[in-house]
Amino acid sequence: MDSLQHKIEDAWNDRAKLGQDDIRQAISEVIEMLDTGKLRVAEPLEKGWKVNEWIKKAVILYFPVREMEEIKVGPFQFHDKMALKTNYKEKGVRVVPHAIARYGAYISKGVILMPSYVNIGAYVDKGSMVDTWATVGSCAQIGENVHLSGGVGIGGVLEPVQAAPVIIEDNCFIGSRCIVVEGIRIEKDAVLGANVVITQSTKIIDVTGNKPVEHKGVVPERSVVIPGSYTKKFPAGEFQVPCALIIGKRKKSTDKKTSLNDALRDYNVAV
Repeated sequence: MDSLQHKIEDAWNDRAKLGQDDIRQAISEVIEMLDTGKLRVAEPLEKGWKVNEWIKKAVILYFPVREMEEIKVGPFQFHDKMALKTNYKEKGVRVVPHAIARYGAYISKGVILMPSYVNIGAYVDKGSMVDTWATVGSCAQIGENVHLSGGVGIGGVLEPVQAAPVIIEDNCFIGSRCIVVEGIRIEKDAVLGANVVITQSTKIIDVTGNKPVEHKGVVPERSVVIPGSYTKKFPAGEFQVPCALIIGKRKKSTDKKTSLNDALRDYNVAV
């Protein structure tokens, strides 16, 4: 692994070396290990997450060493540098037409892909569902038993290499049309109601106590979140700005996947 990392770093610092066979082979090996889950762009630690910047560099370098080619799937045609994932039956993954996952994305056993899109470098762990028209961006990390509802947009990131990807931890429920981007981390068992949008500039406000408590970049474990707004002053006057409101904690009774919707209904929130 150290040898692979050294070659990737070497090519990153000197792009002229991308023509060397050993460098191209090293890049291909990293992408193959991403595809099979042996490597991850980001990995959980005892506390927090570690971003493997050199692996992100390998993903970026994979593009210039690939040639454009035509890909045919029955009557459908594509023209791209990346192959599509294959052998879903052997992997134990259910893929509903027209779900698309790029080679270099890891899709674990038991995952269900409804008509959706998973980009290179992403990691989708076992038992999760990527529902209809949901997208999982480059290098995003999706935990076990996560439900990404219809139309959810999970942002991707390649550059800058030090930027953290979006991380959705185990057992989260992300409601319809939610958008989570810019390296936001949703901690275990959290529930986002429909249409919640969270970026690095979004205020995440816990309104369950006597005074509001503001979070930034992270939705705490077991939080139940809905879209909200707050008043902000501008030169032209006062206007409402979107935010995310934590209105409670997910109850133990909603730990089973079949009752995830109840986590929102407990608070009379749309799923």
